[in-house]
Amino acid sequence: MTRDGGESAPRLRMAIQKDGRLTEQTVALLRGIGLDFDVYEQRLYSAVRNFGLDLLFTRDDDIPRYVASGTADLGVVGRNLIDEEGAEVTELLPLGFGHCALVLAVPKEGGASRLEDLAGRRIATKYPRTAGRFLATRGIEAELIVLSGALELAPVLNLASAIIDISASGSSLVAHDLVPLHEISRSEAVLVAHPAATTHEAKGTLIQRLLVRLRASLAARQYKYVVMNAPESAVQAIARIVPGLRSPTVVPLVEPGWVALHTVVREDTFWEVMEQLKEAGAGGILVAPIEKMLL
Repeated sequence: MTRDGGESAPRLRMAIQKDGRLTEQTVALLRGIGLDFDVYEQRLYSAVRNFGLDLLFTRDDDIPRYVASGTADLGVVGRNLIDEEGAEVTELLPLGFGHCALVLAVPKEGGASRLEDLAGRRIATKYPRTAGRFLATRGIEAELIVLSGALELAPVLNLASAIIDISASGSSLVAHDLVPLHEISRSEAVLVAHPAATTHEAKGTLIQRLLVRLRASLAARQYKYVVMNAPESAVQAIARIVPGLRSPTVVPLVEPGWVALHTVVREDTFWEVMEQLKEAGAGGILVAPIEKMLL
């Protein structure tokens, strides 16, 4: 209830990782879309001051259960944990960070060379459900050992012949003389929701407002803002190279026969496009980051 006796506006609850590989980028993303909140080392709860959202800081493997049960309306978590828990949640948006792969790895020297070589062997993992499903689909009967610590030590200590674990860069595997034998799945951080929250009138509206901000921020990361000078005769060729979101903005310059073109270029093709623009006659190219982009 509010002070005047009326009902208070509903607020969303979002569960995010308290301390781990997704924490820093999740907090940066939320602050990047204008949310004002506090983060302290031991803090488990934080109310966003300028949006109807409360943050719950928790263990990453608890987030799927929190959202599936309705304890939290939203969660930011790796897709691999959603798959492992089999949580009945709605995926709203991939967030573009936390990329990794679930891999089956074996010792570099003397390890198995084929999946079939692991039949009857022990495999250490933190993801027994996902690992079990994978082995079953391949018709491989192996003993799964569930460990919570550093899995890379399991083959060294003769606890297991292989491991099934998350790998981001592969450096940890290399450091422990392990090599990937098979990539089971790929994952990244995703925003998920309890299904009822998305259809709730007030909470659904808040979720859509939040998604507009997130999509604008994520879209901006994929593009660079580019301004260039070019002769008028090169405009059509340049427009074919960088059509922009609809078409480039063309502004006449003081010098006759020359124009300035304003457009956007995708980050993943940036350098190839720059070379093409130079060949087409563009010069004085200025590149700037984009903070937000509403598509």
